[in-house]
Amino acid sequence: MSKGRCDRRSSMPVTELSERASAALCDTYARVPLNLVRGEGAWVISDRGDRLLDCVSGIGVNVLGHGHPAVLDALTNQAKDLIHASNLYLTEPQVLLAERLVAGAFPSRVFFANSGAEVNEAAIKVARKWGRLHKGGAHVIVTLTEAFHGRTLGSLAATGSAKYSRFFQPLPLGFRQVPRGDLGALEAALDDEVAAVMLEPIQGESGVFPISDTDLVAIREMCDRHCCLLAVDEIQSGMGRTGRLWAHQWAGIVPDVMTVAKGLAGGMAIGAMLVGPRADVFEPGDHGSTFGGSPLACAVGVAVLETIQREGLIENANRIGEQLRAGILELGSSGLPILGVRGRGLMLGVALRRPISRAAAAACLEAGLLVNSIGQRTLRMLPPLILSAGEADLAIERLGAGLATSVYPGPSRGPEALQVGGAE
Repeated sequence: MSKGRCDRRSSMPVTELSERASAALCDTYARVPLNLVRGEGAWVISDRGDRLLDCVSGIGVNVLGHGHPAVLDALTNQAKDLIHASNLYLTEPQVLLAERLVAGAFPSRVFFANSGAEVNEAAIKVARKWGRLHKGGAHVIVTLTEAFHGRTLGSLAATGSAKYSRFFQPLPLGFRQVPRGDLGALEAALDDEVAAVMLEPIQGESGVFPISDTDLVAIREMCDRHCCLLAVDEIQSGMGRTGRLWAHQWAGIVPDVMTVAKGLAGGMAIGAMLVGPRADVFEPGDHGSTFGGSPLACAVGVAVLETIQREGLIENANRIGEQLRAGILELGSSGLPILGVRGRGLMLGVALRRPISRAAAAACLEAGLLVNSIGQRTLRMLPPLILSAGEADLAIERLGAGLATSVYPGPSRGPEALQVGGAE
């Protein structure tokens, strides 16, 4: 890619865009004053033409980066034929994507929706119906503290965090939380009312906290022993991000239900729930989605899964993830306030020794790197699976520059600080 600024500009300055957004859009996001107009591979370009190395990738959505030919071809070719059709009828892209998902996961069938929260809602309904049919009306779903399963009322109840739910009470009943990492508390919670345990193999929104492989094996055994389902939320950790297609595969377990979204269609809105034979209780009329599994989104999903396999991107996530981890730890050894690195593959949380994550993310932006601040002491990195070794080195360099600036602040370098080059 070329270095320096790009020629393309937005006709609207970011200050004006921010003012108009404030008037026209609901105030649901703490937005960074940055107007992104284009993307190329692992890079995004602002309205000023500044090139930024994207280690957020739409919060794990753009697994093939920006403008990947496979995504563009699938979009344009399918759009010429059929964009949407009711789920009253069959479409080939939907069946093909379901088959590919099942082939890469476990024996199951698939329900499609449009987002992670929606398929988690579907998983909750599966658990409730399964409990009514097979466990004497059991309906309680057990989740872990620090979980994040979505913002609809049902998925919010599963999330259980007061910071997301305090204005939206009363939430649906029938959810129970136990401390992450406390297997004794989990087993004690699995009484006759429990229909399912729902968990993320790596908790992303709380700061990238993995559930250990040994704990996942133990939880699978508990669910079998107490006759309840295990539902695994792979919305952020799936699609090859951790160095396996699905993060739970590191532990060698097979869930009863799995949910996936985010990177499934490389930027198109889609979610999928896989239900194994034991949990496959839905019948016509139990659930639905007008836009779920559209031919357009599914055609892109097929292309994304094919590309991940063809280009060896799961292996790349493993390799580049280890490079990032080692480089970040080396930054910590050099005196920067890095406590450690959590996560797997290209799903990493940089734990900081000081409560400076917001200042650090802003300083990284000035240095030409997009990272995500979580809480006060974590920087989350979710780069696209196509990230190269050279780009990883550049990410480490710019992360170090951002942390150094946030710890030892100097005068602002101004707008020209964002005039940064591309990858080698």
